[in-house]
This record gives sequence, C-alpha cells and structure tokens, in this order.
Amino acid sequence: MNDTLYRNFEKLVEIAIRGKKFQVPENNTCLRAFQYVSPETIPYGRFCWNQECQLCRVTYKLEGQPDSAARPVLACKVLVAEGMQIIELTDELKWTLSGVLKTASAPSSPG
Repeated sequence: MNDTLYRNFEKLVEIAIRGKKFQVPENNTCLRAFQYVSPETIPYGRFCWNQECQLCRVTYKLEGQPDSAARPVLACKVLVAEGMQIIELTDELKWTLSGVLKTASAPSSPG
C-alpha cells in the first residue's frame, strides 16, 4: 500500500502494546505504527520524530524469545516486527495512546 504518511507496506503485522493487540503496517517505525492505531492523538504529542526529544522511548520484547532481555529503544527509530510486545511506554506515549489502550481488547488467556 502506498501512503505518504507511512513507508510502503504490503501487509499488516500484529504487535502488542501493554498487552493489547493491534494490526499495524510493516516496514514502519513504532511511532508511525502508534499513529496508525491512534491517528487523532499521536500528532498532539510533543514528539520530534528524530530522536532528539526522547519522549517516544519504549521497552519491547519479541514473541518467541521469552528469555531475551527487554530492549529499551526510541519508537521513532525502531521498525515494528511481527509479534513485537511493547511492555513499557513513556508518560507522553501513555497519554497519547490512552484512548486506544482503554478500548482495545486484551488477548484472552488460554484455558
């Protein structure tokens, strides 16, 4: 798909943000993926989009690598990946994503 806001992508990948699952465009940064799931609120954040402000810091793990250490990164610099589990967000991201995180359904537990 071609859109001027997002890098070219052919499919959506599934990520989890604080336990809530979302479909987002592949080949895009986490911050763009956040904007995809919440287009009305991310622009109101004080993000610089070029790693200067540090307001988009997240911590993530990859599904299928349960023993790997959680990685702190800047959402404006790291690309989303299938099964990415974003476990920590800055206060700025919590605020701008609060609406979608409240309304998204958490994955059901097996059993």
